[in-house]
Amino acid sequence: MDWASVAGVLLALAGIVIGQTLEGGKLSSLLQPAAFAIVVVGTFGAVMLQTRFQTFLRGLRMLRLVFAPPADTRAVLARDINAWNLAARRDGLLSLERYMLASKDKFNTKGLRLIVDGINPDKLRQILDTEITAFETEERQAVRIWESAAGYSPTIGILGAVLGLIHVMENLTDPSKLGSGIAVAFVSTIYGVGLANLFFYPIANKLKAIVTQAVHQQEIAAAVFYDIATGDHTRVIDERIATLMREH
Repeated sequence: MDWASVAGVLLALAGIVIGQTLEGGKLSSLLQPAAFAIVVVGTFGAVMLQTRFQTFLRGLRMLRLVFAPPADTRAVLARDINAWNLAARRDGLLSLERYMLASKDKFNTKGLRLIVDGINPDKLRQILDTEITAFETEERQAVRIWESAAGYSPTIGILGAVLGLIHVMENLTDPSKLGSGIAVAFVSTIYGVGLANLFFYPIANKLKAIVTQAVHQQEIAAAVFYDIATGDHTRVIDERIATLMREH
């Protein structure tokens, strides 16, 4: 669990609640189901309209990574790289087959298989680079749903405000209904701007950082597979590992 993310959400909510209280307002005035429905349902409806459904679902599933990020596998990858390099130099490239069969990472399995199959190193690197590009494109398209939500949310909030004012204008002769309409109008704007800047944008940025880290590790692994296939100096691979361990 990433407790910093949990604390960030709680701190953002606490800031709004404390500010509302210090201004003498009531918390209940911020709880407007109609405004929430307009902003949230409208925002995600707009996002679904611009995105393939599978990509939309993938983006929603990625939300859990904000609070439970993937484990840091850099040390494991560094250990595996050393093992692959040692085995290839000591027992030949075909000896990597046992590591290929034991690997649980699809990208590493593919890289090792290409080496074992004797694919030309330049062609191997080209195939792996294409694989990385496809992975990055797919992941970033999924993350983009949160950026899109952040862009649409304030505008949908304004739409909710206009709807609230329309409700007010329709009930000018009934003062008992004016308060609810005005509340929806203003709270819709708060929901739209608040969700965009306190949740949607931070979620998108956190997920982009996670995707970037995964892509960097694949790029280093691809470079190592190329080095092993060409029989490059061990020092080069050591430098790759040092670069890997410096990443954050």
